Amino acid sequence: MPAQPKIVVAQADRPHFHEVATLLRGDVERISGWSAYIDIRRFTLQVCVIIAGAGCYGAAMGWWRDPKQALFTAIKFPLIILLTTIGNGLINGMLAPLLGLNIPFRQSFAAILMSFTVSAAILGAFSPIIAFFVWTTPSISSTSSTGPIYNLMLSAHVLVIALAGTTGNARLFQLLLKLSTGRQVAGQVLVAWLAGNLFLGSQLSWILRPFVGSPNLPVEFLRANAFHGNFYEAVWFAITHILH
Repeated sequence: MPAQPKIVVAQADRPHFHEVATLLRGDVERISGWSAYIDIRRFTLQVCVIIAGAGCYGAAMGWWRDPKQALFTAIKFPLIILLTTIGNGLINGMLAPLLGLNIPFRQSFAAILMSFTVSAAILGAFSPIIAFFVWTTPSISSTSSTGPIYNLMLSAHVLVIALAGTTGNARLFQLLLKLSTGRQVAGQVLVAWLAGNLFLGSQLSWILRPFVGSPNLPVEFLRANAFHGNFYEAVWFAITHILH
């Protein structure tokens, strides 16, 4: 029978919130040790950080449209991260050995979860700034969905989310370097994992839209056509529309 994942809750090394700072600093020696086994307390801490950090940012994002939209987005933002982590966990675990990184499934899953924890912590740190931005910006009801203010707000969200994602993946790459035999293997694994995360995450975002909301549409948890079409069709349509 295959060896069962080692589940450990060490009494002398119980996870505390300061471990989030360790993740943000990229202390590879400690982080690589964490990923070697399943620690229920640490796993719970990381999930809580994802829910709190992404939830706070989602609330600040949706507040511009309506308090109800803030609640909806606060639920949907962490949901996307958690579903992406779970959905790609098995695939990423299979891809790693094929690309030369011989780590068990639990270790690949832990690595992905850690990277998303870093991104969620950064999003949570930016949520007061976005909330202040929303507070000082004219109401969405007084702007056009094609106007400069609306585009500026969306651009701010894109920049913050890109920064959080880039930092999380940078920490993930540092961990992969520690676990692999060289930069080439680590780079190949990172690219493969990112492709899977992007594929699933973008489609989940398409289904769970809206996040900011539109001044011309009602506030709702999901669009009536949420399961019609997909993200890639929408991108293709937008490109062909621009070209014509």
